[in-house]
Amino acid sequence: MSLCILAAGKTVTLSIAAFTLSWTHSVERTRWEEDWKVLPSGLHVVEARIKGSGAGMEPPEGAVLRDGWWVYAPKVNPQRRVVLAASGATGAGWTLCTAQGCRELGEEAGGTIVLEPCEPAGSSQPR
Repeated sequence: MSLCILAAGKTVTLSIAAFTLSWTHSVERTRWEEDWKVLPSGLHVVEARIKGSGAGMEPPEGAVLRDGWWVYAPKVNPQRRVVLAASGATGAGWTLCTAQGCRELGEEAGGTIVLEPCEPAGSSQPR
């Protein structure tokens, strides 16, 4: 599978089956991480971690505190796409990491960033 990243009118294709998306909460300044799989049915979040808790960040039922992180498996169906809005309020955007390395997304306020599985030819799926 491949992941398409659409931003600023451009598409970047990553030949990957999984990735980790992380960011800092804009109010609590607490780190969040999510592990995702790229499937033909969409993007599936398999595990999430929150470094602490606070306003709007309460760990869900069943979360386990492990080394200072609340760890849980979100009960969400695969998503056709994930849309990230770049607010500029956190001082950074998102970090998307794969086995090949990490890249920063949405570091400055601006348009949205869309993550979605690519069609076999490397183009994004129809919206």
